[in-house]
Amino acid sequence: PQKAKEYALVIHGGAGTITKANLKPNQERAYREKLTAVLEIGDQMLKEGKSSEEVVVRVISLMENSPLFNAGKGSVFNAEGKQDMDASIMRGDDLNCGAIAGVSNVKNPIKLARMVMDSSEHVFLARKGAEQFAQEMQLDIVDPDYFFDQKRYDRWKKLKDKEVLSEEEKHGTVGAVCLDKSGNLCAGTSTGGMTYKKWGRIGDSPVIGAGTYANNESCGVSSTGHGEFFIRAMVAHQIAAAMEYGDYTLEEAANLVIHEKLQHLGGTGGVIAMDKFGNVAMPFNTEGMYRGYVTSDSEPSVAIYK
Repeated sequence: PQKAKEYALVIHGGAGTITKANLKPNQERAYREKLTAVLEIGDQMLKEGKSSEEVVVRVISLMENSPLFNAGKGSVFNAEGKQDMDASIMRGDDLNCGAIAGVSNVKNPIKLARMVMDSSEHVFLARKGAEQFAQEMQLDIVDPDYFFDQKRYDRWKKLKDKEVLSEEEKHGTVGAVCLDKSGNLCAGTSTGGMTYKKWGRIGDSPVIGAGTYANNESCGVSSTGHGEFFIRAMVAHQIAAAMEYGDYTLEEAANLVIHEKLQHLGGTGGVIAMDKFGNVAMPFNTEGMYRGYVTSDSEPSVAIYK
């Protein structure tokens, strides 16, 4: 039988048409530095014996606070020229989970998802009600101006004038999956959604089983991609199910779902996944995916392209 790693952490910052050609060297450096810094902080917490839940919330919060990613501070503009954010988190030991959708004034949506999991009897809260709950839980509430980003605003203005979306703009998400010293898995995902989304659209990120899933018996998964397809394919849960019922390894299950099931539907994107031994899989069917991992016996490793 495999010997489990003492602990492990894998993160992503979105998937899409991320190529050497369209990422300037200084941008690439910024992403690599940020992902590495996030992994180092998570690594330190895990060394100290912190729970996978605490680590997932912390590392996703760090990415939400960075304008580099389409989550929290860097969230894209919807059709109305505003931000609304979605997030979810799930624990592998008791299958408890929390999710929120369509919040516009919560600094760290992942913290609110955790509050739903740990401090409410519900799993999924949306919009005004979710914001009201955030206030009652005394989370950081910010003025919507906090989320303003000039580059993303300029992009929104162009879209308003009927330009098309690039694949990357559909795919901005951040996520983390973690195994702690107690052997517990936890997964979380946070996003600003799709650029120029209309009608209160919600993607896969807050949908348990599509964007996020964790079960100590199989694996933890966080998805990034064209959310509609991830919901239809129930991507995160399908990977866990292939392991639980089909005897697939983590790598086989993740590849099957991303490269066959999802691709067959016409969906693009990827996942980060981790099994109870701390093995990591990071398949994607796009040009690139911001990703990285660290384990109890390896240094932080970061990658962007195929």
